[in-house]
Amino acid sequence: MHIEALREYCLAKPGTTEELPFDEDTLVFKVCGKMFALCSISEFENGIALKCNPDEAVELREKYPQVKPGYHMSKKHWNTVLPEAGLPEQLLLQMIDASYNLVVAKLTKAQKMQLGS
Repeated sequence: MHIEALREYCLAKPGTTEELPFDEDTLVFKVCGKMFALCSISEFENGIALKCNPDEAVELREKYPQVKPGYHMSKKHWNTVLPEAGLPEQLLLQMIDASYNLVVAKLTKAQKMQLGS
């Protein structure tokens, strides 16, 4: 997956925005102001940070060498996925969906209504 494909996929999700809140290189995708994915624009190959269920996070790391503990994130709740290292694209898309859905699940009832959830 390339960065433009990531952008298109994330931005197609209801309520998603993209921002550069930390610096001019760290691209962050949020739903209702809450992060669900982030990556470096200039070093995209170094990984996409995605929120993950803690039990599943460890399982994915053990099964796929392209999945690492979240870099500069809570290692319990975030994985860093190497997008250009041969991980099946369908699996990467599922991981993005799971990250988005974890964040949406924690939104308020009013925020979920805004999304149409």
